[in-house]
Amino acid sequence: MRIDIITLFPEMFEGPFNHSIIQRAKKKNLVEIYIHQLRDFGIGKHKQVDDYAYSGGAGMVMMIEPIATIIESLKNERAYDEIIYTSPDGKLLDQPMANKLSTFQNIIILCGHYKGIDERIREHYITTEISIGNYVLSGGELAAAVITDSMVRLIPGVLGNEVSALSDSFQDQLISPPVYTRPRNFKGWEVPDILLSGNERKISEWKLDQSLKRTRERRPDLLNE
Repeated sequence: MRIDIITLFPEMFEGPFNHSIIQRAKKKNLVEIYIHQLRDFGIGKHKQVDDYAYSGGAGMVMMIEPIATIIESLKNERAYDEIIYTSPDGKLLDQPMANKLSTFQNIIILCGHYKGIDERIREHYITTEISIGNYVLSGGELAAAVITDSMVRLIPGVLGNEVSALSDSFQDQLISPPVYTRPRNFKGWEVPDILLSGNERKISEWKLDQSLKRTRERRPDLLNE
């Protein structure tokens, strides 16, 4: 998989992309991530990338020319499965969406800033708009990092145990059951006996029951869906 991220703040990706799962995926050559500084494609000697909105109003708008130039440049080199814009009014990121994105070969993620991007970019270049929650961030970089992590970890070979991803919360519209490890007894707090029984059928039934119980209590909206 190749991911091209367009941003005004490339340094924001140094932490999340150089550690843990994404770092492992890069070292295994399972994913290539390229961070592009939008200002390199800015207008004039000052590399302008934003301007006032027509009709007035507070805040600046990211200009159409720099974004169009870099997207067209990338598209001239290869075909892209998706061109994503991180937007608070996009479709809410969920596990099925992450599953789908993880199967693609080439993806562009455009990080928004200020009051947003010129609407013509959304109309003519963007194929998918994604939100990571019903709130507003200062920019799209954190959202882009979340989207990237959610799909990269699902690429075969990235996780040490590929079955682990299949048992994550939300894969089956349920929250994961509780998990325990050694010691069996800590301050009188015991691990449930069923998990030590060796009876796989009973253990599976217990896990499903716990998942359903937790989902009803904590995320009943998932069951409604």
